[in-house]
Amino acid sequence: MYADSNVAAFIQAHFVPVRVHVREQADDFKQLGARFSAQWTPTVLIVDEGGEERYRIEGFLPSNDFLAQLKLGLGHAAFARSDFQEAERWFREIVSAHADTDAAPEAQYWAGVAKYKATGDAHALADTYQQFQTRYKDTSWATKASVWAPRS
Repeated sequence: MYADSNVAAFIQAHFVPVRVHVREQADDFKQLGARFSAQWTPTVLIVDEGGEERYRIEGFLPSNDFLAQLKLGLGHAAFARSDFQEAERWFREIVSAHADTDAAPEAQYWAGVAKYKATGDAHALADTYQQFQTRYKDTSWATKASVWAPRS
């Protein structure tokens, strides 16, 4: 289903892939499209065991960006089930392995939030603010983290 073998292997290892073709399975596509408000193809949904959407990827992406987005989805799914350590692990992996993607600043933000949620230690948020001072400082995620700046 995916031409890039790294993407295909990652999906096989971490997801139960379901593909619905817009023309070949028009009725299924219409039904699922209505259920999940899928307005465009491709739309990749990361859905939890209860059928709740946890993350959405719309449109085509290069392999590295797509892998980063898939990992972001796994992080958000772990966060939603309050597995903050797993969420932090996924978010930090994105920052490490996919640092040049659009997903990385968001992952850096959520890694700090996940660490805070896991530990209750507000230093995790202040540390995340500091990380944004050297990396991704001109992003909206840095602006969101600015409320965690130490007060003098």
